[in-house]
Amino acid sequence: MMRMRAMLLTLAAAAPAAAQDVPSAGVTASAEVTSDEVRRGLSWSGGRAAVAGELLGSRGALDASVRAVTLRDSPRHAGAEAVVDLTTGTGWDLGAIRLDATATGHLFAGARGRMDYVEFGATAGYGYGPIYATLGVAVAPSQDAIGGSNVHVRADANAGIPGTPFTLLAGLGHSSGSVTDPARADRLRPGGSYVDWRLGVEHRRDRLTFGIDYIGTDVAQADASTRFADARHAGDRLVGRAQLSF
Repeated sequence: MMRMRAMLLTLAAAAPAAAQDVPSAGVTASAEVTSDEVRRGLSWSGGRAAVAGELLGSRGALDASVRAVTLRDSPRHAGAEAVVDLTTGTGWDLGAIRLDATATGHLFAGARGRMDYVEFGATAGYGYGPIYATLGVAVAPSQDAIGGSNVHVRADANAGIPGTPFTLLAGLGHSSGSVTDPARADRLRPGGSYVDWRLGVEHRRDRLTFGIDYIGTDVAQADASTRFADARHAGDRLVGRAQLSF
């Protein structure tokens, strides 16, 4: 955990130094309520409702965000009551393609044991008319907290419906990685490698966004029986959410 915090502190210290001659672009914030905190098809809140708050800031080409989410004694994360995601990153525009690179530390409050871990991500995005699509990969190097390494490859797309405040969403992902501790590896990959998907619709009005998603995975409960797998909250479900931006 000390090594992970050192890496995050280094990234955070480098951000203002690299952009010290560039004016600040300001800070934005949002608050969200969701019927289930789901990431990559897996519930992080044990199938229960969650509340989240996020701050985002940018300076020059550098971005940073802090997101805190209630987990309510999460089985997947050793009884954690909340998680704080610290992210820093940068991006480049190559013609019509947008490239982004990020580093994220996931810090768990109230967990029984050390559950914090870090991962690195890269995405490429392209827009055409009302459609925007991204391809991305997130890599968590081998760490004791997650019982090995984790690699998540993902494709997402959204399309605004012309003349309406509605946006359609779709996503498909695949998680794999190495295993040094099968029980802890089940935190992010219950039963081993798996596929997740998402279909949803959003309605945006001023600062309010409402959404509903159909989310699922191909995780088999029979193959994910360790204490961190929480396989019964890895199946198909509908998730509702509401977000207010400031």
